[in-house]
Amino acid sequence: MSSDDTTDLEPTDLESTMDAASLRHAEQVSDELKQKITEDASPFRMLTGDRPTGNLHLGHYFGSLRNRVELQNAGVESWLIVADYQVITDRDAVGEIRDRVYGLVTDYIAVGIDPENAVIFPHSQIPALNELVLPFLSIVTDSELRRNPTVKAELDATGGRPMSGLLLTYPVHQAADILFCKANIVPVGKDQLPHLEQARVIAQRFDKRYGRAKGAKHPIFPRPQALLSEAPSVLGLDGQKMSKSRGNTIELGMTADETAKRLKKAVTDSERMITYDPVNRPEVSNLVQLTALATGKDPVEVADEIGNGGGGTLKNVTTEAINEMLAPIRARRTELKNNQDYVRDVLKAGIEKANAQAEETLREVHEALQMVYL
Repeated sequence: MSSDDTTDLEPTDLESTMDAASLRHAEQVSDELKQKITEDASPFRMLTGDRPTGNLHLGHYFGSLRNRVELQNAGVESWLIVADYQVITDRDAVGEIRDRVYGLVTDYIAVGIDPENAVIFPHSQIPALNELVLPFLSIVTDSELRRNPTVKAELDATGGRPMSGLLLTYPVHQAADILFCKANIVPVGKDQLPHLEQARVIAQRFDKRYGRAKGAKHPIFPRPQALLSEAPSVLGLDGQKMSKSRGNTIELGMTADETAKRLKKAVTDSERMITYDPVNRPEVSNLVQLTALATGKDPVEVADEIGNGGGGTLKNVTTEAINEMLAPIRARRTELKNNQDYVRDVLKAGIEKANAQAEETLREVHEALQMVYL
């Protein structure tokens, strides 16, 4: 898929692009992309990734990791970015960043990401990628960034601290992450559409303002499309939003016993009859849904099988389902933890490939900017 497959309409206000009509259009495009991938995945390059701020958990697995593996196995070229610079967008220190980066890559491989068919890299190690932020900043406005809904949400989550320049330009840095490798699909949730729209706007504005590399028939940057996630929202074990900071998660690296202890403390209610009713019984329904996701069953079917077994039976069933699903992932993770040299080699190979791509893209950008002097 090339950038020629997209509309030429350039949005000037990212907030206005997130109305109901635009969302329906994004959903339609996403459905069409999924159909094309099933027919022939070879034209697609995917960029996705995570910030290394803690251990990955079931929310990450059901929300994105499992889908990434499915896309990879379908034949989509996969680029996974460890967004280490983004750790300091809203905090004063990086913590145990090296261990967290290695842990993230370990989890990626353990869940099924194949380093032979994927490029895994931290963006701090790709200088040419980060240099793209400079020309990109020339084609976005301060007011546009401040209106970005995701920037607003990230700022609200900081608890009232002043906005850093890095947080304000977060969408531009993310655009560089996407565009440097010329990804044309990005798996996202609906709440992340404004970020992706910013990348699409930058791609088009760059072509309109600065042109293309010498002799190039196509724009330097394709306009990436959103591949919307179909994953249901998964709550934490306390019925609140799943969050590492709340301690209400089940991490992929936990043992079976640790998982059982966490689930034993999960919030349910006093009714013995188990039903799947997310509106009126969110905590019970969340455990039913976790079981369904782990087993491939329908949530209503799971609830009917438990019947009047009550919360205790539900927790036992959920524990068994989660531990059985995670068993091969945990086994692979243990192997990798005992062979961190292999993880280092995966990172090294990913960094080399990403640097080669970034330098080639930056060369094209310099040609378009007429900044080639030797």
